[in-house]
Amino acid sequence: LKNNMNRNCMGKIYLHFKCRNSVYARSSIQRFHVPDDHVKWSVFLDDYRPVEYTAANVAQASWADPEIAQLGFEPKFNQIDGPINRKSYCGKYSILNGRPLNPVGRTGISGRGCLGRWGPNHAVDPIVTRWKRQTDGTIQVNRTTNRPILQFVSILRGDSHEWAIPGGMVDAGELVTDALKREFMEEAFDIVNVSSQHQKASIEKLVTESFQQAEVIYEGYVDDPRNTDNAWMETAAYNIHDETGEGLGSAELRAGSDAVRTKWTDISSDAKLYASHSKMLKTVAVLRDAHW
Repeated sequence: LKNNMNRNCMGKIYLHFKCRNSVYARSSIQRFHVPDDHVKWSVFLDDYRPVEYTAANVAQASWADPEIAQLGFEPKFNQIDGPINRKSYCGKYSILNGRPLNPVGRTGISGRGCLGRWGPNHAVDPIVTRWKRQTDGTIQVNRTTNRPILQFVSILRGDSHEWAIPGGMVDAGELVTDALKREFMEEAFDIVNVSSQHQKASIEKLVTESFQQAEVIYEGYVDDPRNTDNAWMETAAYNIHDETGEGLGSAELRAGSDAVRTKWTDISSDAKLYASHSKMLKTVAVLRDAHW
């Protein structure tokens, strides 16, 4: 695997916006207002009163962490805790009253919201790309920038109804590289519902071989509407590029899992996408010297 980006926390560079001064995702709960200049924990905010919220389906779920105060629950934050990775790409995060603190700062909501883990909740984003081609096979070039146009496999999310990069959560004990392949096959090929064993094996072989050339684009914090003061999303984004368009670039896509639709989408600054996906796609465009 090639690494084209330093392991960095995006939060050291910018403020978060999608998880602040809004109604919390999948609820009617209004976040406590946090001005831009009071996001950082290092800036004193005397009247800060975040709303405590953990979704009922998370609080009762066997796959999620229990409450911090629950007897016998002793999470090992900032390290590998059994099968659970509680380390952050952002480095060591602070703990206050037994709870991890969001490394970027205040969000106006405490608790876990609809996230399963206290602290970092790790996800993967496989960015599968190909060149946009004319009917005769030549690569299309944008007339304004005079750069070739990249396309990526996009999905329409069932929850937010926004177009996005395929991806999802890393399961406990699962390698990031395995999660990348699994999520892509589930959402872009609907592998779970492929009845033919021969077809399923062909998809798995194509994806496994293609993903061997995956290149790290980003590892770090995600400005996600689900984030809270004590639980937040982090991701590992990889680019899998099909230069000839004869591998994954020509495979038949079929939406599955959390995806409603899937298609090849032109990469450009005009694309309106979920969470921090535009920033990741811009990195890919720069890497490939493509139109943005």
